[in-house]
Amino acid sequence: MTTSGRPFTKRGKSGPANKRAIVALVERGGLVRSIHVEHADKSTINLIARRNLAKEARVHTDESRLYADMLQHVSSHESVRHTAGEYVRGEVHTNTVENVFSVFKRGMKGTYQHCAEKHLHRYLAEFDFRYNNRTKLGVNDLARADNALKGIVGKRLTYRTANQ
Repeated sequence: MTTSGRPFTKRGKSGPANKRAIVALVERGGLVRSIHVEHADKSTINLIARRNLAKEARVHTDESRLYADMLQHVSSHESVRHTAGEYVRGEVHTNTVENVFSVFKRGMKGTYQHCAEKHLHRYLAEFDFRYNNRTKLGVNDLARADNALKGIVGKRLTYRTANQ
């Protein structure tokens, strides 16, 4: 927690990076689910794991202590030690989730350039949709458009409050 009371996820060379905490769950060759969390702490990670991961899941993470209790929720948990220069050990790596974050960051810096924290979940949903409806999964342009239109049924984004 920074002195301003705002959460951060990483320390840079000059102190907190003041980043927003995002947890992403990615199935290799499959789908992604990204979640904006107020605080990146062990209890939040455990809650997300309990609600979203099958007990049979094999989970690969980095060496962060946030994932120390992961075996309570899944059958297998292995990690790579980035601080020791280890990035891949056989099938164990975090390259898939790092790719998801890379595409998200490029989109945010290059296309959208600014995102208020209150709307971050909407941007995450858009990038999750793109990843989950990619050509590699057999989704062509027509199917992607159909999926997008199915997703908007009954939803309307307005800025009007109940008092107006």
